[in-house]
Amino acid sequence: MRVLFITTEMDDFVRVGGLAAVSAALPRALRRRSDVRVMLPGYRDIVEQLTHIDIVGQCDALAEMPACSVGRAATKDGLPVYVLLCPQLYDRPGNPYGDESGQDWPDNDIRFGRFASAAAELALGKVDKNWAADLVHANDWQAALTPAYLAWKGAKVPSILTIHNLAYQGLFPPDSLRRIGAPESSFHIDGLEFYDHVSFLKGGLVYASHLTTVSATYAKEITTRELGCGLEGLLKRRSDADQLTGILNGIDESWDPRACAQLAQTFGAGDWAGKQANADYVRKQFGLALSRGPIFALVARLVHQKGVDLVLSAADKIIDAGGQIVVTGSGEPHIEKALVEAHLRRPDAIGVVIGFNDGQARRMFAGSDFTLMPSRFEPCGLSQMYAQRFGSLPIGHQTGGLAETIKDGETGFLFSKPSPESFLGGVQRAFEAFRAKDRLDTMRRNAMARSFSWDLSAACYNALYRKTVAPSIAA
Repeated sequence: MRVLFITTEMDDFVRVGGLAAVSAALPRALRRRSDVRVMLPGYRDIVEQLTHIDIVGQCDALAEMPACSVGRAATKDGLPVYVLLCPQLYDRPGNPYGDESGQDWPDNDIRFGRFASAAAELALGKVDKNWAADLVHANDWQAALTPAYLAWKGAKVPSILTIHNLAYQGLFPPDSLRRIGAPESSFHIDGLEFYDHVSFLKGGLVYASHLTTVSATYAKEITTRELGCGLEGLLKRRSDADQLTGILNGIDESWDPRACAQLAQTFGAGDWAGKQANADYVRKQFGLALSRGPIFALVARLVHQKGVDLVLSAADKIIDAGGQIVVTGSGEPHIEKALVEAHLRRPDAIGVVIGFNDGQARRMFAGSDFTLMPSRFEPCGLSQMYAQRFGSLPIGHQTGGLAETIKDGETGFLFSKPSPESFLGGVQRAFEAFRAKDRLDTMRRNAMARSFSWDLSAACYNALYRKTVAPSIAA
């Protein structure tokens, strides 16, 4: 089966959040079963990293979206990658979605409308004359209009849209409809219209053949008013029609503390001297005081969703009880500022690095005793899986993928509400386990023995691909 996997991030080249890790791992896990090819925008970082790009075709201008080229390249291990080459849209500083100050690009509707429409052209065999897709797998709002463009062309290529985070919807003023060449007839409650805005994500929710999200729990949660972000009615209808599936993400095999070259010292279950060596390294890196107390790590996008305010509200109590806190990530400026101020107030006990470095994150998981995940909602979450593999017990809110991947009291701790009191209850349980060394040893061993391989997820996706394609084959 020929599958076009459409994404705006991939760990090989560019990362903003968990989508990048999924986009690097899932297509590779699917390669044994399908001819999977990834499509990415031609960001500066991607084009510079690819050693050879063959131009395979062109896409004509559409409405206010410029003409562009499509190149084909490959990752170092041979995974085919298509790159949409349009320097005026993608060759910019900053991250894939905004400028260096964190502001969204004002033409993101054109940038990602162009991306989705080009992906539809590629899927139909109109760009690369030697390849067309049997199925399109689009990810998040930036690629969500691909199924819509296919439908507007009258094409029968089946499609799957994966919702990695429903809170990010790609909302634009009504004039965007004209700018991206969408038919006026699509601007209504059963189309792209969402409270007098154009919603890219809703376009995918309406037009995709099937919807997936990244855990079974989140698939249920998004059909409720609490977490449906105003789209719960549509999602409930698709769920009732058996057109919404939750498939849990995995993590790649490099998350093995016995073989990870980026650690200060490799270690296995029971080799707590090796884990201590990483703790010593982390304390030194973050300028923390020597301590026999636990280290609590927070490795996350620094946004409201992640409950960073709960960590800040509990910081004094954690420190007073003998703990230390290390944080890395980037996100909302006011949250970054609050964390830096907390560090300046207690530099001996709170370490903060704004930004993300994969090696540093791995050493933090390896060196910490506990990983903080007080997310208000969490579609899947990856940090709690990384943490368990590296012997850091996650403390997570009982929601989404956290509820599915943390065994409460066995491999980590779950708390029931995203409130300071409930979160502190989880932290208190962690301190109790830390003081009971035999219990801590058992929980660490349980956590490190867990497997979160992509193989099971890939098998589920492969089965869904075949189920989704079957009606078009029969037709």
